[in-house]
Amino acid sequence: MIRHGFNRIDPKRRATIDYKKKQFATPTCRQQDYPHRLSIYHVPPTAEIRLEDFEQWAIDRLRILAEVEACTFRNKTSAETADHIKPLLEKWLRLDPNSSSAQGCTDPRIQDQRRKDHYSHFILRLAFSSTEDLRRRFMRVEGALFRLRFQTENARERQDFVASLSLDWEAVGEQEKRTLAQDLLNATPNLKKADIDDSSWFKVDFETVPELVESRRVFVKGGKAYVPSKEQMSIVFAGFQERLESGLELTARALPRLDEDDRLSPILDHLSKNFATPDSTLADSDTTLPGAPINASSIDQLSKHFPLCMRNLHMTLRRNNHLKHFGRFQYTLFLKGLGLTMEDCLIFWRQSFKLITDDTFNKEYRYNIRHAYGDVGGDSIRRGRGYSPFSCQKILTEHPPGSGESHGCPYRHFSIDNLTSLLQATGIDDRDVLRGVRDDTDKKRYHIACNRVFEWAHKNEIRQVKDDGSWKASELDTIVHPNTYFKRSYLLKAGLAGDSGRIHKGHTEIS
Repeated sequence: MIRHGFNRIDPKRRATIDYKKKQFATPTCRQQDYPHRLSIYHVPPTAEIRLEDFEQWAIDRLRILAEVEACTFRNKTSAETADHIKPLLEKWLRLDPNSSSAQGCTDPRIQDQRRKDHYSHFILRLAFSSTEDLRRRFMRVEGALFRLRFQTENARERQDFVASLSLDWEAVGEQEKRTLAQDLLNATPNLKKADIDDSSWFKVDFETVPELVESRRVFVKGGKAYVPSKEQMSIVFAGFQERLESGLELTARALPRLDEDDRLSPILDHLSKNFATPDSTLADSDTTLPGAPINASSIDQLSKHFPLCMRNLHMTLRRNNHLKHFGRFQYTLFLKGLGLTMEDCLIFWRQSFKLITDDTFNKEYRYNIRHAYGDVGGDSIRRGRGYSPFSCQKILTEHPPGSGESHGCPYRHFSIDNLTSLLQATGIDDRDVLRGVRDDTDKKRYHIACNRVFEWAHKNEIRQVKDDGSWKASELDTIVHPNTYFKRSYLLKAGLAGDSGRIHKGHTEIS
């Protein structure tokens, strides 16, 4: 006989809490204070933010991380990386020191900047903790960003930040310093005898400072590494990496719970895809080229400034007098982004399709071109002036080419032999560049391979604009859009071609 537990709560009935207790309870979410410009991101944020800020803050931080990774892949020095990243940080992820305001860290402007930095880090943790590869890459670029900020922080605020950390180290006493003075002097490079007494020393487990042990810059005894204060960065960085690694593992375990929230999952999925190649939108100002001859008859001449994906489409079109649907769509939007009018675009395609009649062109192709420009179609298409040119991220991740198709990204969708042949056909014959492209594509760094080719093809022009200071570092950041590639190539080549024009503050002046 079954006994019923009448005292148990019916699982289908909600156990409601007394409304008075619920109304006046202490809130579990609160705004956090940010006394320091630097952070090791140990405590996750708990306050609410808007969904728009959730996505935009993460995208802004992702732009910075992508540039940091690109600098690493191009073997830039720490000084070159700092010069390149500084203007981008001021634009996308600005962090002012406490000394920049009379109110110090309590200034609302400074608090807002640090709140964005704090939240954006944890949002990207969610996006990049799903796989081991993403976690490893995220740790590498976040560590590089932390190291860069730590090195550029002023001494006083850096010491205040270090003092606030609960790092596992032990100060070396005066007696122990005198006992080990000769060993410390022998084991530590560029150390003078007077520095032993003047500087402070710390003992840490040697596993926490592997880079110092590997390069033989510290004295090791009894499993402890004796680190001088000038190498403090290595201890702090090791603590940052250790906490970030454990935090990513905890996030990966909690990630399945987010599947229930259909608002966040698409955003996080989009962000993780953008880690391969950052997404980019093309503003109208990005297509403005004063004095440039953009018309149907000039495309052949301008094609020497095209990125490899569009150069391949143009060469295939000239060879076969035809392109399949996705190739036409990708190329049409690119030409639209150059500033080619719809009328000129129709003329260009009609002249390119030499093997068909006017009736066939008007019936099968004309409408699609007008649709891409927003001249026909639904109200939303016409109001939005058609479709936007494809970014590198969109070309890499959507509609991979099939048999007989020519669209997509050659660095991703071509075999290495076909890619090498295509590069050589476009004038890229330097062995070091081809070897670097092969290495980049093997490691799935497709946008880095494209930027490598661009920098080699424009090496003289880039050197000149850097020397005369006519271009800012932010105007030479990593290219993540085919139309940006064209505009930058055109400005560099046309601006330095002689008397035909000159480069001035990022645009071309026609003389």
